[in-house]
Amino acid sequence: MAILAAGVGFAIRGGIFDNWGKEYGFTGAQLGAIGGAGFSGFCFGIIIGGVVVDKIGYGKLVALALVCHVLSAVVTFFASSPENAYTFLFWGMFIFAFANGTLEAVANPLVATLFPENRTHYLNILHASWPAGMVLGVVAGWLLDDMMQVNWKIQLALYLIPTALYAFMFMGQSFPKSEAAAKGTSFVSMLIPVGILGSLVACYLLAQFFGDISKAFAPESAKLIGWIIGGALLALVAVMTKGSLGSIMLFVLFFTHALVGAVELGTDGWIQNITGNLFSSTQGKILFFWTSIIMFGLRFCAHWIENTLKLSPIGLLLVCSITAFIGLTLASGMQSFAMALVALGIYAVGKTFFWPTMLAVVGDRYPNTGAVAMSIMGGIGMLSAGLIGGPGLGYCKDRFAGEALNKADTALYAEYKAAQPSKFLNLDFTAAYGLDGTKLAAAKEAKEKTPQQQTVVTADQAGDRATLKADAYIPLTMALIYLGLLLYFKGIGGYRVVKIDEAAA
Repeated sequence: MAILAAGVGFAIRGGIFDNWGKEYGFTGAQLGAIGGAGFSGFCFGIIIGGVVVDKIGYGKLVALALVCHVLSAVVTFFASSPENAYTFLFWGMFIFAFANGTLEAVANPLVATLFPENRTHYLNILHASWPAGMVLGVVAGWLLDDMMQVNWKIQLALYLIPTALYAFMFMGQSFPKSEAAAKGTSFVSMLIPVGILGSLVACYLLAQFFGDISKAFAPESAKLIGWIIGGALLALVAVMTKGSLGSIMLFVLFFTHALVGAVELGTDGWIQNITGNLFSSTQGKILFFWTSIIMFGLRFCAHWIENTLKLSPIGLLLVCSITAFIGLTLASGMQSFAMALVALGIYAVGKTFFWPTMLAVVGDRYPNTGAVAMSIMGGIGMLSAGLIGGPGLGYCKDRFAGEALNKADTALYAEYKAAQPSKFLNLDFTAAYGLDGTKLAAAKEAKEKTPQQQTVVTADQAGDRATLKADAYIPLTMALIYLGLLLYFKGIGGYRVVKIDEAAA
């Protein structure tokens, strides 16, 4: 129920991106950054929660998450004008994500502890509630947004219903400790397998995050501030672990999970907007419902698929990454709603098992890390979605749409281009001008479009198709990594679950 609340909020937010763009004149990059805050906050929630959960217990973290879920709604609803909307929406989404991360700092190690012999299966079942929440959210969005045109604030408030339900369900519950915590393993001992290498992935992303938020008060030195904070955190880990490099395997898993977050959650955050733009808003929501219901059903079948196809968790991840690449490649060329159902259905099958199976691999191979490694991995995935996936796809939409319109009509591009350039990862050489959100919305909504308006709409759609094509290369890269891991495990006698005493030794 707790993860379902996160899914409901995520799906409704994805469906009202167009409302925000129209009402406040946001560019694709700005919308991507707001959506990205709905991921980056998760990183802080799950990493901080993962660090303290074995010390303070699960119940206190659930209470903190409940407070943050309610606070998120309050902050978000203060958005009232183009001047203040970006700030309130950004931080409202950040707090929402922090609550979600805190809850997963409870849920992931809890399920891994309860089902040590079959983590892949039960973590997939746990995370089936994510697409279930997205299904409910997209249905609510279709009814309230497309059919009834209810204010977006009322739509977004619906996630408070499952929030109240999980608060009630958690009351009076008692929880076990992780296997490592039960054996009295210290936090530093849990952190040693992560070491400098594993922390490097997280600290790089944190440096990017702090650099982003520092632009508000120190635009000239924002990047430097980010690197200083990221470097200081990495140095702290080095001191705490006495210079331990950590596990190379865990470093590879962390890096790969950054790609998982970018392609799965980054794409999910934009897919309603993209498909709604290529077809219609209602069809975009139907397609999002379609992919979410596929994920929901298949996540109950991970154990059966592994046994039937004789796949290890790494083999399952390899098959999924290839499938996701094929699906996104087909989606980039979809011209009909029927083709969209096929292409995005294939993509949905591919992305279904990424997140929970990656968590299961860490639980299987590094039980001596308790909740720490699993929480850091979840934080890396969400932070990547917030900094690379969501903003990256928004940047691609801006860049490719602007290039398409400039190629079609230079004068029209000059009229419609955004006032400020979009950049990827704050890199100046990536600067590109997208299309002004308010002008673009007016062109889309015109019942009888002028030739100029139709040219703008066509260019915007071309940008969406090019974005999906670029997105497909992420799972292709993942496939190469999983192939390497598969060959590695084959060379050492095959994949197997490691016992905690064995790992400690």
